[in-house]
Amino acid sequence: MTTQQLSPTPRTTPTRGRNRQVEDRRQLMALLSDALVAHLGVVAGGHPVVLPTAFAVDASGPDDGGSLYLHGSVAAGWLAPALEQDICVTVTELDGLVLARTGFHHSMNYRSAVVIGRPRRVTDLEERRLALDLVVDHMMPGRAATLPPATRKELAATAVIALPLAEASMKQRAGGATLEPGDLDLTGWAGLVPVRWAASAPVTEDYVNEPVPELVLRRAAELGQA
Repeated sequence: MTTQQLSPTPRTTPTRGRNRQVEDRRQLMALLSDALVAHLGVVAGGHPVVLPTAFAVDASGPDDGGSLYLHGSVAAGWLAPALEQDICVTVTELDGLVLARTGFHHSMNYRSAVVIGRPRRVTDLEERRLALDLVVDHMMPGRAATLPPATRKELAATAVIALPLAEASMKQRAGGATLEPGDLDLTGWAGLVPVRWAASAPVTEDYVNEPVPELVLRRAAELGQA
């Protein structure tokens, strides 16, 4: 059962900057909802690799704490090793650049999550279809329902793994620069440069004679279209 308390294990408990640790699981889920790219860390071929990937979350999924779904080719070199060991998935959103009067206190405002655990390969056909629809809808909400169902050939070529969300932690930073005694006596500009997504207007393929769907326009606006 998922609780609202985010309780990291020793592997996911921050050792520095604990004042930035987030304890409310709802903030973790909000970050996973906002972010579009995750990074998968795994040891494959005798060395560590970190791979960017699309993802999706099912908070009520069958895994402990909910399910984090990742997908890839069945021929991917990381797939078999990932199923034989614990893996690490991270998600980070950059919210601002923090400029202080000293280089030491330059920083960034961010939200960042770390999830560690042993993944499982999703073999149930219906769960795989659901997971892949969730990945599409995470990128473009409502899109999966407008598309043809995945074919057996497509499903055979695509691997889906599920990582439990039970062993997770999150940190975040907000606000301006840290001030040390004497910083007010220094000169130079200090402040914050906010950072946000900024999608451009959708670009229709040359072979398409249909107008841009409302759900695409809405998503572009959500991502910061001017």
